[in-house]
Amino acid sequence: MKNILIPTDFSENSWNALNYTIELFKHETVNFYLLHIGDINQTDVVGNSFELTNNKIKIATIKLKLNGLMNRIDNLPKRQKHHFFAMQEYGNFISNIRKIVAKKKIDLIAVGTKGASGLKTSIVGSNTGEIITKIVCNILAVPEKASICVPKHLVFPTDYNIFFSHPILESITGVLQLSKSKLQVLNVVRNNVNLTPDQEYNKNYFKEYLEETFENAYSFHNTADSNIKTGIQKFVTANKADMVVMVAKNLNFLQNLLFHSTIKQVSLHTTVPLLILHEK
Repeated sequence: MKNILIPTDFSENSWNALNYTIELFKHETVNFYLLHIGDINQTDVVGNSFELTNNKIKIATIKLKLNGLMNRIDNLPKRQKHHFFAMQEYGNFISNIRKIVAKKKIDLIAVGTKGASGLKTSIVGSNTGEIITKIVCNILAVPEKASICVPKHLVFPTDYNIFFSHPILESITGVLQLSKSKLQVLNVVRNNVNLTPDQEYNKNYFKEYLEETFENAYSFHNTADSNIKTGIQKFVTANKADMVVMVAKNLNFLQNLLFHSTIKQVSLHTTVPLLILHEK
């Protein structure tokens, strides 16, 4: 059984992330936890006293929205293996996410992102960026314009600077078995720089694993570009990829792509979901 956390602000964006995740795991037994995190000033407690103000109205409104969300889910096509739970917390966003991940043994956090229309300076928004970098859990970031479908063409950008440990390989195995998709491993080559011995070792280790486990479902690619971000974008577009998979352990590579990129430079995450893998 999988436990999946869906942070929600009741927007169509978070609803799209929920629908995408439901479709992706349509044949799996899953507990979906829908979590809304409100500001601490929305609670009734102030110090040791109770504040008799509009906060009770705000709390009641949030409860109504959660009930409305559950009713909306009830109208979706029934899946006997899927179970949904609404949750409400207050206070620090990351602290609450971290608490729920530990308490509910969460396997995946699925978040909606606004893509190019809602971002000014980076591919992913601030809350999603904080989840990726501060929470040790696999993250699925679903842009608002993503099609609701099971991906069939996955791109895995890597510079081979990380060793592919068992938890990472297990996560890659999981998504390939789940989607029955093809995995394209991509290295963007800059200025004809050759791989170091360590990079060659990591690449060969990964290749041997895929050969043994997914003999006909993978391929390795090199593309030359002076800019890693645009090189990945061109490859994803040319190959009509419908999901990009990355490893959080390779933080410098990840941050360079996701957090230091303007929308004018890269439109990678406007329609293509990102799956970020963590070592647990």
